[in-house]
Amino acid sequence: MLVYQDLLTGDELLSDSFPYKEIENGCLWEVEGKWVVTGAVDVDIGANPSAEGGGEDEGVDDQAVKVVDIVDTFRLQEQPPFDKKQFIGYIKKYIKTLTPKLDAEKQEEFKKSIEGATKYLVSKLKDLQFFVGESMHDDSSLVFAYYKEGATDPTFLYFAHGLKEIKC
Repeated sequence: MLVYQDLLTGDELLSDSFPYKEIENGCLWEVEGKWVVTGAVDVDIGANPSAEGGGEDEGVDDQAVKVVDIVDTFRLQEQPPFDKKQFIGYIKKYIKTLTPKLDAEKQEEFKKSIEGATKYLVSKLKDLQFFVGESMHDDSSLVFAYYKEGATDPTFLYFAHGLKEIKC
């Protein structure tokens, strides 16, 4: 299994169990999320609770909760939305922080593709949700989520160059 960590913080952000598609010259990875139910699971074991003295409210006090699989699995933390000026400021800081951590070849790829990726993200800015990894570190990579036209499940966007592949 492969896990993808934030190159800047070490937070786990994605794994190979969620297939991705490269967009914007490979600068962004697009991953489809799904709404899933976690928590209480009603398992029918064939027993008759009323015959065995069990009532309706007996048992574990779990509540089923609907969550997005990627957010839940990697404990992503939602952040307040950005306006265009704040977002451009974040991107400039991100480029300055990430670039030295990349080897020379990756630096060139990143520099060539980040402008197009930024324009793509700015065009969707009002529809984006922003997430960071579990540590909520100030310098962490952002993970973006939005709903494609007519979709009921969110699509996530990751900066490919900000991910480090780890074999588990």
